[in-house]
Amino acid sequence: MLIPELRTLLGSEARFFGVGGEKMRAAGCETIVDSAKVAAVGITEVVKHVVTIYREFFRTVGAARRLRPDVAVLIDFPDFNLRLAEKLHAMGVPVVYFVSPQLWAWKQRRIWRVKRFVDRMLVIFPFEKEYYRERGVSAEFVGHPLADIPLPQIPREVFAQKFRLDPGKTWIALLPGSRARELLLNLPVMLESAKRLGSDYEYIMPIASTLSHAWVEQRARQTTEVRVHLVDDARAALLHSRAAVVASGTATVEATLIGTPFVVVYRVSRLSYAIGRRLVKVKNFGMVNLIAGRTIVPELIQADFSAENVVRELKRLIPDGKARSTMIRELQETSPRLRRPEHVEETAIRRASKIVAEIALSKLERPASTSGQ
Repeated sequence: MLIPELRTLLGSEARFFGVGGEKMRAAGCETIVDSAKVAAVGITEVVKHVVTIYREFFRTVGAARRLRPDVAVLIDFPDFNLRLAEKLHAMGVPVVYFVSPQLWAWKQRRIWRVKRFVDRMLVIFPFEKEYYRERGVSAEFVGHPLADIPLPQIPREVFAQKFRLDPGKTWIALLPGSRARELLLNLPVMLESAKRLGSDYEYIMPIASTLSHAWVEQRARQTTEVRVHLVDDARAALLHSRAAVVASGTATVEATLIGTPFVVVYRVSRLSYAIGRRLVKVKNFGMVNLIAGRTIVPELIQADFSAENVVRELKRLIPDGKARSTMIRELQETSPRLRRPEHVEETAIRRASKIVAEIALSKLERPASTSGQ
């Protein structure tokens, strides 16, 4: 996380506040707004929560005016953060954007906000650097934080014993997403896929820290034909599984780095998809395919995301053969692109923290600004 690294660079007296969740609070951040209140998926989902999002937005702006930060670090959430960047810029607060909004995929017109209100863009995917620099934005590829995490060390037998898994069976990992709305839309098809694939396999589903264990368990028990084992370690689940069904998002990057053959799936509301599909400018949805520049992992999106199609793809990937060996090789070829080769000894978080710290310290050395008064 950025906060511990920044505290090391800036000193123990450094103060952090903003929008965040439990992990940021544990790291010592004063959360003015809980990130769960502004997280929404899809266009229609954002509309449903617009009143709450705007309320929390103005609460965040008010806190920034009152506390006057030396630097602001914005992470993802473009609909919220790009507007926040404008307010912060007017106050004279330097803005660093870490984890780029996917402007290269859709809503490219928003690039003007980045050019005007973002001082430095720190990107975690290699192709993003050139995209921004070609459009006049100061951008640096710092590497992907997940690429710096070593593989899980827990042995398969210990993992099996911990979660009552049969080590003699083949394991399939199901990752429906980290938000409640994603799980509600993606899990039913995953469960139907498991039902069709049969009880010869063990099915593992990691529970995201953002979701209630009891709430997830209730939904995972909707089929009695097969048992889904709920676990607390997504990376270990991926490492020890023969194949995986993964909702489009960060988990697909984890699967790529670990090297487990997988299928990318995703579903949003029909209206969100109908509107969004007209705006999307890229051929692929899966990040692994975008990084590779071609389709190396099958994508089952919206109507294509059916139990029949999932089972078909899994049956190609589970047995030894050309399909499996080809995907493993291509994942191994793609994963190094998520690292910064010129900074082998420096993690992505460390590099990003150094840039943020430099900007914060340079702000302290300049005369106080009267912007935004």
